[in-house]
Amino acid sequence: MSHIMNDKTSYYYPPEDAAKLAGEKKPSRRTKVSDVPAQPSSQPTPRERSRVVPLVAALAVGAVIGGASGAGVAFIFTNPSDGEIISSTSETQGITVNRPDSVTAVTAVAAAVSPSVVTISVSDAMGDGGTGSGVVLSSDGYVLTNNHVVTLDGSLSTPTIQVRDNNGQLFSATVVGTDPTVDLAVIKMDDVSGLQPIEWADSSKLNVGDVTIAMGAPLGLAGTVTTGIISALNRSIQIASTAAPEDSGSMSPDPSDPFDFFNFDLGPGQQLGGGATTSISIPVIQTDAAINPGNSGGALLDASGKLIGINVAIANAGSTDAQSGSIGLGFALPSNLAKRVSNEIIATGKASHGLLGAKVSDAANAEGSTTVGGRLEEISAGGAAEKAGLKVGDVVVRFNGYPVTDGNDLTALVRTSAAGENVTIEIIRDGERKNIAVTLGAFTG
Repeated sequence: MSHIMNDKTSYYYPPEDAAKLAGEKKPSRRTKVSDVPAQPSSQPTPRERSRVVPLVAALAVGAVIGGASGAGVAFIFTNPSDGEIISSTSETQGITVNRPDSVTAVTAVAAAVSPSVVTISVSDAMGDGGTGSGVVLSSDGYVLTNNHVVTLDGSLSTPTIQVRDNNGQLFSATVVGTDPTVDLAVIKMDDVSGLQPIEWADSSKLNVGDVTIAMGAPLGLAGTVTTGIISALNRSIQIASTAAPEDSGSMSPDPSDPFDFFNFDLGPGQQLGGGATTSISIPVIQTDAAINPGNSGGALLDASGKLIGINVAIANAGSTDAQSGSIGLGFALPSNLAKRVSNEIIATGKASHGLLGAKVSDAANAEGSTTVGGRLEEISAGGAAEKAGLKVGDVVVRFNGYPVTDGNDLTALVRTSAAGENVTIEIIRDGERKNIAVTLGAFTG
């Protein structure tokens, strides 16, 4: 049901156009651009830059980035944090390693994972479009990215998709399925085999302060690596969605909100897709890794090179008229959510999400409130909440062990769960804490 929002609702909308952000200068002779194929090619013309627009995703830095001239990299690195051995002997066009005998952990991860990260170009019939990032799920070409990448924020239902791998090879691709509820999509590369799938991490085992390494294509610069740490866990944000239901508590963007930016970039003369006027709540990992237009759908990795999240959004402390870039507030969808959703999409073409059957608000805003949480304002007849014995006025403070600080958190956690999942909800009722077992309904938005 609907979520009653507070006055500080956060939305994430397009930054300024890519031409302004990328500039019109060509790389100097000493600059190696990681997404330029090894074969001779010319720089894009200003017109081409205006037609290919980077979509955003967060990344983590550390390795020297450039266009390696096809030389393979071979080394073995032992991660001191857990003793795990990271090795690479693959072709790594986008990752330059000049001293294989003295690589850092970040260099090792970047070189080893580079074959599992791709650049995605999406265009319409007129040739206008954007670029984003993706991660390889299988050797035969299934790739996970953001829904807003493949649909250009809901403005395109029949995209033309081209995927570039780390060696500069180009492949056509088609959409397998999309899930606007959590902004994820799976595409399938055509006529490909032998790809290196990403390795999954368990996002429930993360700690604040853990190293984050991200890879993707900010401003179309494929193979870019940035680094940071996990700044916060159990965070929830709102993003614009083409599939937000009427009961999601959606509202028009607030231009005065300092976090009023979505996670992609539009080109000159392009406008926000008509569908992105409503919002949904999603759970995210917060990182200080740099996020810039073009990184959407890219990989957020741990120090061992395993996927901990799919980069999805940035915040920018400025007005909607200002150019958008990283200010150290980046967000990624947790890998456990991404893994479940992508597996369901590959198996059935769509993913399921839970439904509680209750309107919720921020408990802190209630008169006389002494705690934070998600307060139940209305209970739907026959819904999961009513069946479980939840009542109006109950304040949800934990959901399956995760803290709930407001209604947005509760909505995000419910949507993260699969339809029909059995969960435990901790509530405060009349000053007493209780654990309630709930079998979630099915969200059909």
